[in-house]
Amino acid sequence: MEASALFARFEENLNKILSILQANKVDMSRTPFETVIPLEVTRLCEILNTAGAHFSVTGEGLQTLSNFRDQYMQHNQSASDAMAKILNDKRSYLKTPEGTILTKELLIRRLEYFNEVARTLTIMITQQQLGSPLQYKYPHLLQ
Repeated sequence: MEASALFARFEENLNKILSILQANKVDMSRTPFETVIPLEVTRLCEILNTAGAHFSVTGEGLQTLSNFRDQYMQHNQSASDAMAKILNDKRSYLKTPEGTILTKELLIRRLEYFNEVARTLTIMITQQQLGSPLQYKYPHLLQ
């Protein structure tokens, strides 16, 4: 998906993820989301802060996503401006443990991640609604 489309859908994806998580409709124990989402939120805050935004998340686990969304909704315009500034800047970079990476690329990766999480959780709910069997309860089917 193109960066502008990911940017346009970010708020929708954020709300979709939180509504699914808050409804407890999905068994999160077999997913990496409880560990990875807080890391991705923290990295997203770092990226936005390079463009002049002021995000800092608190809490543990998936609570960080809720805290981020609250801040994002309060400062929606400045967050959108920061994202637009990063996406339009082809020279800005950020030093990470992995090396020096373009800030734009880091932001696109975060936007893709949240898009994919929203899509995955929606699929999981659809499977539950259709009565699909849980694969890990039937290990003999996987062999």
